[in-house]
Amino acid sequence: MKNIIVVLLLLAATFSYAQPAYKTENVVLITLDGLRWQEVFTGADSLLVTNKTYVQDTAALEEKFWRDSPQQRREALLPFFWEVIASQGRLYGNRPEGSKVNLTNPYWFSYPGYNEILTGFSDERIDSNDKKENPNQTVLEVINRQPGFQGKVAAFGSWDVFPYIINEARSGIPVNAGYETAPDDGTLTPMEQALNTLQPAIPVHWASVRMDAFTHHYAQEYMKKNQPRLVYIAYGETDDFAHDGDYEAYLKSAHQTDAFIRSLWNWVQSDAHYRNTTTFIITTDHGRGTQPLDTWRDHGDKVQGADQTWIALLGPDTPSMQKVDTQGQYYANQIAPTVAALLGADYKPKKPTGKVLPL
Repeated sequence: MKNIIVVLLLLAATFSYAQPAYKTENVVLITLDGLRWQEVFTGADSLLVTNKTYVQDTAALEEKFWRDSPQQRREALLPFFWEVIASQGRLYGNRPEGSKVNLTNPYWFSYPGYNEILTGFSDERIDSNDKKENPNQTVLEVINRQPGFQGKVAAFGSWDVFPYIINEARSGIPVNAGYETAPDDGTLTPMEQALNTLQPAIPVHWASVRMDAFTHHYAQEYMKKNQPRLVYIAYGETDDFAHDGDYEAYLKSAHQTDAFIRSLWNWVQSDAHYRNTTTFIITTDHGRGTQPLDTWRDHGDKVQGADQTWIALLGPDTPSMQKVDTQGQYYANQIAPTVAALLGADYKPKKPTGKVLPL
């Protein structure tokens, strides 16, 4: 009898170790489309910031973002990342320091990258950016069907392909993306009303991608009003400004998105529902090239380095980088299982996923 009790206690201890109890009750998953790890960890690129091929006003851009050291440059570009996340959370992907993040899908562009992030596995059927319904169930969809999460999952994206990536029709998850406005259900906030008025009145810069300010504020207003437990916010400007060859706008957009994330974090920490129970997971869908120089504008499997990405985590379960070494090899396919683990949700897709990120 004593032996049986000992075995049961060991099994219970093992189970408890395998499934740690996290403080996180809510997750905000955020992506910045095509933002290179080089800018995240070293700031403005010396070969681009004064290059008149890619920058209209080089003097102004230098004044805003150029500093003597990579550490100072990254702090100037992404102050929230380096003032808050670096001290209170974790950053993966600083390759010169031995921390590497890569894609596992073979294509190295957006739809395959987002599928990998949101499902935890690569699918070679996802081989274009076409508006095709994702045959895979994302972690958002799976969690949305579990007790305690039904109707508490939502997504917001600047790119109009996200309703297909998330398969809004099948999943039932509300996805506000592209040039969609907030549905007028009789509960619109003054901000949502203003956004609905302004968005159609502003000139369209890209046919399929709206400005990130709309995505950000639609998401934050929805969170204030509905208190979702799992939110996905996909900013898009950085990728499109890069494709335009506009390094000035690319840097300014990254800087503004950093400010958006700071604003959202500060609000979360001031809100009784979200304070100290919410984790932010921030990443990108693909990298970009570095050599030849013009490949900074591009990505895809022909562009060396476009599979190199980064991940940031900030929340009640993430000890700071000052306490934890992030060296090692990580992959984008670890994000979906990490989301599920933090929320204590069941996520066992038919294909194997990456491992939960070390927290």
